[in-house]
Amino acid sequence: MQPIVQHFKIEKNIKAIIALLVLLVILLLYSALRDRSNVITLQEADKLIKQNAVVSVLQDKEYFYFFTDKRAYKIVKDAIDNNFLYRQYKVEIRWDRSTIYYTLLALFVLLLVIYLIKKERYPKQWQEKPIVSPKELQTQETPSETPKIYSIQSDIGFKDIAGISEAKEELSEIIDFLKSPHKYTKLHIKLPKGVLLVGPPGVGKTYIAKAVAGEANVPFFYQSGASFVHIYVGVGASRVKELFKEAKRQAPSIIFIDEIDAVGKKRGEHRNDEREATLNQLLTEMDGFEDSSGVMVIGATNNLESIDSALLRSGRFDRRVEISLPDMEDRQKVLELYLANKKHDVDIEQLARVTVGLSNASLATLVNEAGLYAIKQGRESISDDDFEAIREKVVNGRKKIKSLSYKERELQALYQSAKAIVATWYDVEFDKIGIVTTKLIEHDVEILSRTQILDRAKIFIAGAIATQKHYHDKFTNAQEDIKRAKTIIDDIYDRYSMGEHFNTTTQAKEEIYRELTQEIEELIAKLDTVLDRVTTYMLRYENIDQSKVKEILREVF
Repeated sequence: MQPIVQHFKIEKNIKAIIALLVLLVILLLYSALRDRSNVITLQEADKLIKQNAVVSVLQDKEYFYFFTDKRAYKIVKDAIDNNFLYRQYKVEIRWDRSTIYYTLLALFVLLLVIYLIKKERYPKQWQEKPIVSPKELQTQETPSETPKIYSIQSDIGFKDIAGISEAKEELSEIIDFLKSPHKYTKLHIKLPKGVLLVGPPGVGKTYIAKAVAGEANVPFFYQSGASFVHIYVGVGASRVKELFKEAKRQAPSIIFIDEIDAVGKKRGEHRNDEREATLNQLLTEMDGFEDSSGVMVIGATNNLESIDSALLRSGRFDRRVEISLPDMEDRQKVLELYLANKKHDVDIEQLARVTVGLSNASLATLVNEAGLYAIKQGRESISDDDFEAIREKVVNGRKKIKSLSYKERELQALYQSAKAIVATWYDVEFDKIGIVTTKLIEHDVEILSRTQILDRAKIFIAGAIATQKHYHDKFTNAQEDIKRAKTIIDDIYDRYSMGEHFNTTTQAKEEIYRELTQEIEELIAKLDTVLDRVTTYMLRYENIDQSKVKEILREVF
């Protein structure tokens, strides 16, 4: 859509320019050919002749023109003796001004018409080529050709990124492989061909991929998933083929595909031949990797559910690295990094406490806005007052950065703590549960019991039950978890056919939901002291792992 709009604007501008040129030429011709000679009488003409002031004489249909060194004069032909002038001067015949004017104007119009005819007949030869950046140039092509793929050498390392300690540990193995691939191939050790970075927008997935390339000191090939999808069938597949060919040539190297869900979306009823052809080529290229190729593919997405299962199977993107929103400790490190080269007297720990829910990119924006505000106030150092002044603007204004007030933070801590306790009580494993995140460990078995499935549903209704018991009200933060619990109950009957009868009714689903609710209400009441302690811990550290919940349970019971 954008090229069409741009083409329309260019056409409109050309028409306006042509109109202005026509007007300019008319004015210039008129100005150049306008007669500026002064009309004189016979006595004045005689005086000029006697003074030998006349240098040359011209004649047209009506006038004789006398030219002196400084000025031009004219006199009506009938007012002077023509024969005298012919004897005294070499009189030249002057073209009629109107004839010159209209001849030049006609010539200009003719040239303009020729230009427009050629432009209409051969539009491609007359189209203006847009000015593009090197990055944009890398993603442009015609249906008949694929442009050269270029790599960059990343100068970013893990020292430039804070708050991703877990991701660094998982990716250190990849870095070591890229640095010393022969160390692994000698022992016939196979590393994942693809690593998928999964997380919400703004957590730094692209930055992390560049840091991996920088740490390993290998070429970095950046591509957006959207750049593979074109209106011409085959162009995207050709680009994928060329990308992997060049990456293998410069191996060891990293291919990074940002927003990979744009090209790797699940294949379904809304068919797109070009996207499917591109996805098939991507699958083929990843299957065609040799163990010693030295090419690592890193993808990034914030919508894992939309990615085709063929991309996620073993041998392709078989390793996933979760990049979540930074917790209290991580935010403190991120803020320290962003404020390191700025003069400030900010209480970073307190600032980290009041920025719950902000991503790394959001924190960068917050620091930058605070710096701008300090400059506007004429100060050379950033203070807590600057952050306080702009926080509401950044959170609730044009940037719409997600955050929680202190009361919301307390409510959300209670909500998430209930989920952590119920998960631990029913032996549902989780990595961490934080104020804004829930990381349950996925099942690694093929066969699940009805009880195991329903235990997960209990976790998703626990938060709503705990907050309703404590605040005597219901809240909107439970909407997504309640949907998940209902989906699990629907699956029990509709997907797995685990109901008492073959035909399931809505009443049966409602009954099981009431049973689960009653069970969790009794459990929350029983573990009230544990819930208080876990909530206090959550408010302080903003997340809790399962071992800590078990420790608190042992202390109480």
